[in-house]
Amino acid sequence: MGGATTFVLTLTAGCCYGVNNLILDPLGLSSLDLIVDIVIIAIAVQLVEILIKKISYDLYNALGIYLPLITTNCIVLGLVLLNVSLHHSFINSIVYALGAGSGFTLVLTLFAAIRERLQIADVPLPFKGTPVALIAAGLMSLAFMGFAGFTGSAV
Repeated sequence: MGGATTFVLTLTAGCCYGVNNLILDPLGLSSLDLIVDIVIIAIAVQLVEILIKKISYDLYNALGIYLPLITTNCIVLGLVLLNVSLHHSFINSIVYALGAGSGFTLVLTLFAAIRERLQIADVPLPFKGTPVALIAAGLMSLAFMGFAGFTGSAV
């Protein structure tokens, strides 16, 4: 799932950069960029779904409904919009997408590992299941916030 999302992020970052800068902006249609970006994301996800189905049907079945849901994942649209607002070049957009996809894959892997550990952990009954998973997610988010650095001021 992380690999598919990373591929979609990278593909859409490049395509959206090209369409926005080479077609929409010169024609004065930059107000259509959000709609066009959403269409590009949907096409990229369908392409990934077709590729995975052709390459590994077992993986396609294992991912099930989650594969088309990449379209509605906020990271994909958010990354494209962030690239536009930060005025990234084509190379910066691709590198930014690869980094975001790698980070997303890391978080998915860590969450899966934590969920497996929590299944066998001795947790008090009121905290079993979703409550302890949310507590673990909160602690994990605090740990990731440490990567942003400490500035000494409230965020």
